[in-house]
Amino acid sequence: MTIEPTAFMTKMETRIGFTAEDKSILKSNADWGKDNAAKMADHFYAYLGRDEEMNAILNAQEGRMHRLHETFIEWFHQMFTGVDDWSEKYAKIRWHIGLVHVKIGIAPQHVVPAMAVVVHEVGKQLRVDAKSEELKEALGRICMIDLAFIEQAYVEVSSTAVLRETGWSEALFKRLIATGASSM
Repeated sequence: MTIEPTAFMTKMETRIGFTAEDKSILKSNADWGKDNAAKMADHFYAYLGRDEEMNAILNAQEGRMHRLHETFIEWFHQMFTGVDDWSEKYAKIRWHIGLVHVKIGIAPQHVVPAMAVVVHEVGKQLRVDAKSEELKEALGRICMIDLAFIEQAYVEVSSTAVLRETGWSEALFKRLIATGASSM
């Protein structure tokens, strides 16, 4: 059930409506993204740090917070540059980020509201800096694509683990999930 990151990126671009114009707008504002990345990281980790469970995960290892802060800055700036025009390299980086979230235990219940904080704080900063509504919309779309990668990582890791452990077919697994959802 493992996804192919570039194909997933293409599918998400279509579903979310992330266009060539969005990419152009983001690229033309890459310096703004770089200049504001650390500030957005501060908002993001301040939010997560207020949650007892997340705070424990973030501080489980010496130096983790510093590494995560630096990674966030890089992630944020990459949304503006696209690394490789939002293609194979970008998709692989985003898939890896999703897998890391799963590995260290940052669940969707934390990721989704944290991304909402990023989108909200970015919107506030864009207004302060008199940036365009088009930039806000383009950033919103790429944030949702990045969020989709993280969410999909949970699905893929969970599904693969169950299939490997049980020997079930993918069709049986999907049928059991559908049946289970119907009974809830």
